[in-house]
Amino acid sequence: MAGKNLDAVHDITVAYPHNIPQTERHLLLGDFPKEIHFHVHRYPVDTLPTSQEDLQLWCRKRWEEKEERLHSFYQGKKNFYFTGQTVIPPCKSELRVLVVKLLSILYWTLFSPAMCLLIYLYSLVRWYFIIIIVIFVLQERIFGGLEIIELACYRFLHRQPHLNAKKKE
Repeated sequence: MAGKNLDAVHDITVAYPHNIPQTERHLLLGDFPKEIHFHVHRYPVDTLPTSQEDLQLWCRKRWEEKEERLHSFYQGKKNFYFTGQTVIPPCKSELRVLVVKLLSILYWTLFSPAMCLLIYLYSLVRWYFIIIIVIFVLQERIFGGLEIIELACYRFLHRQPHLNAKKKE
C-alpha cells in the first residue's frame, strides 16, 4: 500500500472559534483568525487497512469523525475534546521560539527589499524571475501542479504502476 518513506498518516482537523477567513482577500486586509485550534491524530502505517476497499472505508470513517468533531466544536465550547497525550518536543522552548521569530522577521525584512532591488537593478535577475514565474504557471496549467510532477517522477524512478492501472484489474 505505502512506500518505504511513509511511517504514519496524520489526521489534522483545523477550527476557528471566532472569525473564519474565507479568501486570501480577508488575509490581505488583515482579517487574520484570532485563534486557531488543531486536533492531530497520528495513525502508524502498520495500523492502516491494507486492501483498497478497507482503506476507503477507513478514510470515510475518519471524515465522519472529523465532521462530528467540527460539529461539536462549533456547537459547544469552541474547543476540541482531548483524549490523548500532549507531547511537546524539546526543541519548542519559549526562548527558541522567540529566537526563530526574531530571525524570521530579520530575514524577511532584509530579503524582500534585497530581491526587489536586484530585480530593479539587474536585467539578468529580472529575466530569471520572469522565466521562473512562467515555468511555474505553465507546469500548474499543464500538469496540475508540482506535486503531480513529483509523484510521476517518483513512480517512474521506482517503476510503480499508476493507481488507475490497479483499479482496472
